[in-house]
Amino acid sequence: MSVMDQDSGMFKVQQTIGSVLCCKCGVPMPPNAANMCVNCLRSEVDITEGLQKSIQIFYCPECGCYLQPPKTWIKAQWESKELLTFCIKRLKNLNKVKLKNAEFVWTEPHSKRIKVKITVQAEVLNGAVLEQSYPVEYTVRDNLCESCSRFQANPDQWVASVQLRQHVSHRRTFFYLEQLILRHDAASRAIRIQQVDQGIDFFFGNKSHANSFVEFLRKVVPIEYRQDQQLVSHDVKSSLYNYKYTYSVKICPVCREDLICLPSKVASGLGNLGPLVVCTKVSDNITLLDPRTLRCAYLDARQYWRSGFRSALTSRQLVKYLVFDVQAPVGEATVGGQKYALSYVDIARESDIGQLFTVQTHLGHILKPGDQALGYDIYGANVNDDEMEKYRLRVKNGLPEAILIKKCYDEQRERKKGKPRAFTTKKLPMEMDESRGGRVDPEKMENEYEEFLRDLEENPELRFNISLYKNKDYQESETASMTDGEGAPTVPIEELLAELELSEEEEDDDDEDMDE
Repeated sequence: MSVMDQDSGMFKVQQTIGSVLCCKCGVPMPPNAANMCVNCLRSEVDITEGLQKSIQIFYCPECGCYLQPPKTWIKAQWESKELLTFCIKRLKNLNKVKLKNAEFVWTEPHSKRIKVKITVQAEVLNGAVLEQSYPVEYTVRDNLCESCSRFQANPDQWVASVQLRQHVSHRRTFFYLEQLILRHDAASRAIRIQQVDQGIDFFFGNKSHANSFVEFLRKVVPIEYRQDQQLVSHDVKSSLYNYKYTYSVKICPVCREDLICLPSKVASGLGNLGPLVVCTKVSDNITLLDPRTLRCAYLDARQYWRSGFRSALTSRQLVKYLVFDVQAPVGEATVGGQKYALSYVDIARESDIGQLFTVQTHLGHILKPGDQALGYDIYGANVNDDEMEKYRLRVKNGLPEAILIKKCYDEQRERKKGKPRAFTTKKLPMEMDESRGGRVDPEKMENEYEEFLRDLEENPELRFNISLYKNKDYQESETASMTDGEGAPTVPIEELLAELELSEEEEDDDDEDMDE
């Protein structure tokens, strides 16, 4: 039968696929090289012959890892891509066929069985291609890995430790670093975590795990570290040596909101920045901002440790000021996603309202008359910094009376005192080291943690890389915004994560639904 082609105006003959009879059962079928239907072909040839149908794998119940022979342990969740890849790699002779598909077959998690449906292709009689599926059953045997078995025998039997230190008077950096570690699950292989004075100790059962953790720290904070090793035992016959490795990691002492007087060599290398600058962000780079010109510069870890300057004034020395007048901004800039506006403001110390100062500030976009602000009292502070004294003698007009750092919301927060926040954070399972350096004042820790939570509320950029969770005890009040007026900054509900928690009743209901 022919059909007219409308485009070319010519007749085309429709092609039809012929059918032949199977040489075994006589069923009509499309022709193939073997002249057999699929059922007869499968009865004649089994392409899964010689392939493994059952295999035994070893699982560590303590750390959730599977043994990849000979000695590699791979961490994988139940029915995850990593576990499916691991199961396929354990199969032998799979290179004789072509793998088309692999998927899990549901089994009870406590049955110690993993079933995978494998689909393969192979060339059979006279070049015909046959596709066939078959199940593979994996028997899971519990077996502690080397690090977990060592820990079970002796919890103090660690191989590598990372001693993380920062020589400052507060722990705000460690609070932020703790949330980064939890977000990226960087300390999941740590055997034990101890909190000590001015730092945290992480203990690992393998040197490679400690190396990975130090590399993670290099990507999030400016650090320098030193590696040491101590001989534990030596087998003369086999020439085997057992060492304990220690990584001494030091975080740069410059923190966010610190005031720095740059050395002249560093300032000239940054294009004559400052030299009075404010640290606005600390990540793998240090962000420095000149509050009187809105110029900024970035220092990486290598550049910082080459000079090794310290902060002239820290956040522990912030003073509260009252804002009386704010002039129109004379310049604006955006640094790292944060907007700043240069303005002149009239301020006075809260403790000495009679003496007014007119200073430049980079907070002209958020300050209004009647607000409170926190800043550094350079006029009356006793600054023990050589670079600051050199700059004081060198400058003609003298140092500014004050440098404002951030807006203060103490009055707004006082109205909500005692009420729970809308968000919560998780914490690492740390234990206190009472033997050495573990003397931490609980009240001081609580106050510093409260300051850290306030920083999270005020700075959206600070909470960008961490996970915040909804607080179950928080109940939003409809009348709060009407009575409080302009309140303190809070974390939007849209940014919060909900923790998944299943009760025993819900789990029982799920089991009943599966049984049905």
